[in-house]
Amino acid sequence: MSIEIEFVAADGQRRRVAAKAGRSVMQTAVEHGIEAIVADCGGTLTCATCHVIVAPEWAARLPPPSGDEEAMLEMTAAPREAGSRLSCQLVVTPELHGLTVRTPATQF
Repeated sequence: MSIEIEFVAADGQRRRVAAKAGRSVMQTAVEHGIEAIVADCGGTLTCATCHVIVAPEWAARLPPPSGDEEAMLEMTAAPREAGSRLSCQLVVTPELHGLTVRTPATQF
């Protein structure tokens, strides 16, 4: 089964991409050229440039953010929202097939 993730840009454009289990949503975005995911730190949880907003129907299906992720979410360039997560902390699993995340207007 193919795992697909949909990225919704700030301007509403949608792009569905194939993801590999075990990779992060951030790695998937970078591999597919999703420009809104800057990923300056490469997924080491030392920046917030992979900020995404998880669609409400998916938020409860994800593991809760760690304390370190919560701290980094306080530093996002775009205002934090209820579904805000760092995509480097979201590991792709088959259960996430169809996951939809929105990217903020800015990561800086």
